[in-house]
Amino acid sequence: MSAEMVTGDKEKAYALLKSDADKIRQLIEVQLENLTMPQCPLYEEVLDTQMFGLSREIDFAVRLGLVDGENGKQILGELQRKLDDLHEASVRK
Repeated sequence: MSAEMVTGDKEKAYALLKSDADKIRQLIEVQLENLTMPQCPLYEEVLDTQMFGLSREIDFAVRLGLVDGENGKQILGELQRKLDDLHEASVRK
């Protein structure tokens, strides 16, 4: 496999993970804007499931060598900070 092909695959993998993370981030931001029932079990279940799925995607990409482990942690860390913001906002409400 050529170096260009490997680099292209890594860039694609990272872009796909960022895209999936952006979808989760959008869910969080909608809730932040509306603060509509953030304690709703269904809402929490969806976010938990999405976060778990993304973490598994990242783990798989890291194991394949397509994404650096630190980059994967950064993606999840950014989302976790957004979730923390949401929980703080809901407590203040």
